[in-house]
Amino acid sequence: MTNNMAITMRYVGKHGIVRPRDLEALGIPREYLLRLYRRGKLSRTGRGVYTLPDAAITERHSYAEVTKRVPGAVLCLLTALAFHEITTQNPSSIWIALGKGARTPALESPSLRIARLSGPSLTEGIETHRVEGISVRVYSAAKTVADCFKFRNKIGLDIAIEALRDCLSQRKASINDIYRYAKICRVSNVIRPYMEAV
Repeated sequence: MTNNMAITMRYVGKHGIVRPRDLEALGIPREYLLRLYRRGKLSRTGRGVYTLPDAAITERHSYAEVTKRVPGAVLCLLTALAFHEITTQNPSSIWIALGKGARTPALESPSLRIARLSGPSLTEGIETHRVEGISVRVYSAAKTVADCFKFRNKIGLDIAIEALRDCLSQRKASINDIYRYAKICRVSNVIRPYMEAV
């Protein structure tokens, strides 16, 4: 095995999921990923996404893969609810937030749903979690509940109410935290009666 192949294998082992541009940043030509894949040393989990064949693939693998392929994305709405284990929702698509002017990613798999945000509603409430060695950005539980009310026409008011109720009963966030993000997302008047009823 050449020196570049050995370096590539170590890099993939350390970082979990690797794209060709990651290698090019190290000064290694991208074809080394393909060579290692053809030799059975690497697995390809998606277009331009490589891992070790024996990598521990978790149920959150698609979150890490989307983060790697769409670097500016933040997991939001139903995906963030599932990430925080709030509500019974299990979305078939990965929900991500992108800025209003950001390019729409062209991914065949996994399926994406995109929420367009701007200003503080895009940048506030972001947490970073490690998933399969990748830093995944996801909105906090409180911000996610506020977003559910903001996008209630897309996901359904019943889901937003369930998210609020479950978030509070599981103590994932306080009423004050949720209300703070509701103001940022400009839904404080919408969410207030439901908060009073809970």
